[in-house]
Amino acid sequence: MTAMTFETLKVDVAERVAEITIVRPKALNALNRQVVAELEAALEKLRALPALACVILTGQGEKAFIAGADIAEMSGMAPSAALEFARAGHRVLGLLESFPVPVLAAVNGFALGGGCEVALACDVVYASDNAKFGQPEVKLGLIPGFGGCVRLPRKIGLGAAAEWIFTGEIYNAVAAKEVGLVREVVPQAELLPKVRGIAKLIAMRAPLAVRAAKKAMVAGLSTNPEAAATIEQLSFGQMFNSKDAREGTKAFLDKRDPQFTGD
Repeated sequence: MTAMTFETLKVDVAERVAEITIVRPKALNALNRQVVAELEAALEKLRALPALACVILTGQGEKAFIAGADIAEMSGMAPSAALEFARAGHRVLGLLESFPVPVLAAVNGFALGGGCEVALACDVVYASDNAKFGQPEVKLGLIPGFGGCVRLPRKIGLGAAAEWIFTGEIYNAVAAKEVGLVREVVPQAELLPKVRGIAKLIAMRAPLAVRAAKKAMVAGLSTNPEAAATIEQLSFGQMFNSKDAREGTKAFLDKRDPQFTGD
């Protein structure tokens, strides 16, 4: 197992899966400047690991994934500082969204404001049965600043996203699943074992194919359907240059498990 040292994060890498845990339990893992900066640094280090297959993102404890941005820190910000904070958040969540391997969110409690926005930047969201989601910024005289106005409509549809953002209400995990934000809701004790099991499955698949599929999906969402189809076609064709594609198709014909090498 490989560990990276941060003050507000715990980062472990084992069996090609990285697990990032936000560690600010007294603040319910709220996002401040330090968390955002350390998350950016961790992602940059992890993306340099060629054998990495998947990332799991969660929060410490049983109360909160990320309760939101740190209101105590934000309350004293001038407009220029708030703009810089938002830009830093967008930059980091952009890294998360475009990360070369799948990122799974294990939402173990409150995912409000910036916490919901972090979940939105992940590829798949799994939630414990005590998880709570929402964009309550309007209750503070603010709006989402880390991509909520951009990603939430794309994830759950404009109508549902408008209701969430305009009312600032908080929704339980089942309601979040009903609108498509959450993939599956499980008991708290089963959350990390469930997500680790999914990460293990992903790590068994052809590495180049998984990375190419994520890249095609993320790129496709930012363009029109015709351009997205072209991206997929080109990526599909490129896969036939890989040893893994030859191994995977041959293994299927031979009725055996493939032995992928990432080449």
